[in-house]
Amino acid sequence: MSQVKIYGVKDCLNPIKPQLSDVIHSCVVDALKYPVGKRAHRFFPLDKSDFYYPSGRTDHYTIIEFSLFEGRSIKAKKLLIHLLFERIQKLGISAQDLEITIFETPRHNWGFRGLPGDEHELNYQVEI
Repeated sequence: MSQVKIYGVKDCLNPIKPQLSDVIHSCVVDALKYPVGKRAHRFFPLDKSDFYYPSGRTDHYTIIEFSLFEGRSIKAKKLLIHLLFERIQKLGISAQDLEITIFETPRHNWGFRGLPGDEHELNYQVEI
């Protein structure tokens, strides 16, 4: 399971939402071997007055948070991060303006389609 939250200044984030979602999903598919048809992205475009960020960043500053089942290897998670930095810069977001966080929780802490996550048969491998 993977859910993604994307935060940014709305004037910069809104125009690239579809492209950014496509890039993020391509990275998840390539790094985590996620099914192509499985995407859960939520965008949080913020007024500039509601988004404080560190000095040295621009209005393109973007935070991406991943909530995942635990089980992916460090190698797979690092590959995800490297791919994101590489591919997102093509949308005008520099490495300096991008922060990525991965939160992992046990499958039994998830609930979807009427069951706890550890009671589901998945159509993809988590332990990669």
